[in-house]
Amino acid sequence: MPKITKKQSKKGDPVASAGRAFGPMFNKDLGQHILKNPLVAQGIVDKANLRSSDTVLEVGPGTGNLTVKILAAAKKVVAVEMDPRLAAELQKRVQETNDQRRLDIMVGDFMKTDLPFRHPWSSNSSSTVQCFGWHPLALTHLTFTMNTSHPSSLFLYPHQMRRAHVSTRVCPPLDCETGRRALLPPKRQRADVGKNNFRPPPQVESSVVRIEPRNPPPPVDFKEWDGLMRIVFVRKNKTLAANFKTTSIMDMLEQNYKTFCSTNDMMLEDSFDMKAKVMGVLESTGMAESRAAKCDIDDFLK
Repeated sequence: MPKITKKQSKKGDPVASAGRAFGPMFNKDLGQHILKNPLVAQGIVDKANLRSSDTVLEVGPGTGNLTVKILAAAKKVVAVEMDPRLAAELQKRVQETNDQRRLDIMVGDFMKTDLPFRHPWSSNSSSTVQCFGWHPLALTHLTFTMNTSHPSSLFLYPHQMRRAHVSTRVCPPLDCETGRRALLPPKRQRADVGKNNFRPPPQVESSVVRIEPRNPPPPVDFKEWDGLMRIVFVRKNKTLAANFKTTSIMDMLEQNYKTFCSTNDMMLEDSFDMKAKVMGVLESTGMAESRAAKCDIDDFLK
């Protein structure tokens, strides 16, 4: 009878990893790299300068290693987690503790979830809303959403970004290619976090970045500002005139203008030409041949 040989599992085999792992398995496709170093988590909370009256919105809390540190310093935490398994783990972690009543867990995709800005805590002017974001893809969405809803209280820590990208994102808009995000709050790099502080370790190093609102804020309606930035940065190296001349943009602007006239009881001229009106504005401000990648905030405020 032949000798039975023990089958060796290959490195990275999910079945073998499940036997060795403690707790739920993490899906790296969803960006699930859990911060495991408690000293790093405490350092991030310390740099946030949280107050006992602050409310924190955390995107992607995972198993809650950073969440419990935040709960010890803040008044309330609203955590948005996409994976129901990790949301359940976080719920069990704070169950029957004093932190349970101060933690709200929302299960769903943060990019598609309505944020609870109508919650009673948002009306307290003495309270600051601070945001902790894990995934770099949520950076722009969170920045614009918070500026629209809470322009005076945006603090963001996207601390799992490619370190090579941080050096280009944390800089003035005229010096790097950062898109419409660079025209918003100024950014400051606070610390670097090695990949071995995460489980499973990502393939890139990470950095802690702080984003604060501009003070004073630009004297514009932020929703209109966001719409303008979306148009001019469709092709950031094309001229503004070329971006506005596209058929889809012209149709959208014409429809919006007709809606505005209808709601404000304004008559629309029979000879109205949206293209001529837009080009006239661009030429009168000297921005027709400008390119979004080479413009700063003062240029767009003309």
